[in-house]
Amino acid sequence: MSHALPRGGTFLLACIAGTAIANNYAIQPALTAVAADLDVPTPVIGLVPTAALVGCMFGFAFLLPLTDHLAPGRLVTAQLGTLAAALVLAAAATGPVPLLAAYLLIGASASVAAQAGNIAGRHAPPGRRGTGVATVAAGMSAGILLSRLAGGALADIVGWRRMLLVFAAIALLGAIAALTLLPGQRPRPDRGYRATLASLPPLLRHHPQLRRAMATGGLWYFAFNLIWVALALTLARPPHALDPTAIGLYSLAGLLGFAALPVTGRLTDRYTPRTVITACMLTAAAGTALLATGLDSPPVTALGLALFDAGCFAAQAANQSRVIALDPHRSGSLSSVYLVLYFTIGAIGTALAAPLLDMAGWQGTALTAITALLLAAALGRAPSAS
Repeated sequence: MSHALPRGGTFLLACIAGTAIANNYAIQPALTAVAADLDVPTPVIGLVPTAALVGCMFGFAFLLPLTDHLAPGRLVTAQLGTLAAALVLAAAATGPVPLLAAYLLIGASASVAAQAGNIAGRHAPPGRRGTGVATVAAGMSAGILLSRLAGGALADIVGWRRMLLVFAAIALLGAIAALTLLPGQRPRPDRGYRATLASLPPLLRHHPQLRRAMATGGLWYFAFNLIWVALALTLARPPHALDPTAIGLYSLAGLLGFAALPVTGRLTDRYTPRTVITACMLTAAAGTALLATGLDSPPVTALGLALFDAGCFAAQAANQSRVIALDPHRSGSLSSVYLVLYFTIGAIGTALAAPLLDMAGWQGTALTAITALLLAAALGRAPSAS
C-alpha cells in the first residue's frame, strides 16, 4: 500500500520537477554566447540540448525504475545533489567536450522530474491520479517555460557560467526539501532491480496502449524540440539578432499551456485521454501554422507559441496519466519505457533543428513540425488496440 504524501507534497514535487527539468533548457537562449566564448561553431554547441536529452533517456531507462524500489525522499535527494554537482562541472567547462559530458550528467539527473510525476501519481488518492500528475506536469511546464527566460536574463546579467551556478544552488535547496518532506518508506516491489530492468523491453509487447502512447507522445515531443531550438537560433540571427533575454521572453507565451494543465487533469479524470490528446494536437498544429507565417510580428509569434505549448503540455499530462493507469504498482517501469522512447524521438528533433533550419529555413522547419503534430492527432484519434 502506498503511503500518502504529506500536506503540500504534490506542490513540492511540482517545484522539484520544474526546477530540475529547467536545466535542460535554460542554456538555449545563450547558445550563441556559449559558442563565442568557447570559440566553436554554432552547430557544435547546438548539440548541448541534445546531450541533455540523451542524458535524460539514460535516467529514464536506469533511474526512473528505482521509484519502484527506493524511498522517494532518498532517491530524489540523491539525484538533485548529483544535478547540482553536474551544473558546477558545466560552469567550469573550457571546451565543448567537457561541456557536452557535463550536460549528459545534467540530463540524467534532471530525469528526477519524471520521478516526481510518477511519485505524485502513485501516492494520489483514488480518482485523483490525473489531477496529481497534471499538478506536477504544470510544475514541469513552468520550469521549461521560465527556464529560457531566467537562463537568458541571468546569462545577460552575470554570464552563462554563473547562471549555471545559480541553478546548482536551486537544486541543492530542492535536495534539502526532499530529504525533509518526502516519504522515507520504501515501496515493496515484487522483483529485484535487475529483474525490473530485464522486464522493461517486454512491456511494449504486453501493453499495446503503451506503444500507442509512446508513438503519439514522441511525435509531439519531436515537434516541440524542433520548434524551440530552431526558434532560439533563428531569433539570434539577422535580421532579428535578439539577445538571450529577448529570446527568453518568448517563453512567456507558453504560460497558456501552464494555465491549461489543471483543467487538463480534471478532463483526463472525467473523459478519455484519447479525446484530450486529439484536441491538444489540433491546437498545437494550429499554433505552429501561425508560426510558419513568419516571426516578424511578435504578437502573432506569441499567439502561435501559446497554442503550440498549450497543446503539447496538456497532451503530455493526459498521456502520462494513461501510462500510469496501465499498472500503478509498476508505474515506474512503464513510465521508464515510455519516456526513454519519447525522449529518443525528441532528441532527434533537437539534433535536426540546426541543420534543418539551415537547409529548409524557418518555414520548412515549422511545416515539418506541423506534419508530426497531425500524425500524432491521427494516432490519438484511432481506436485503442486491444
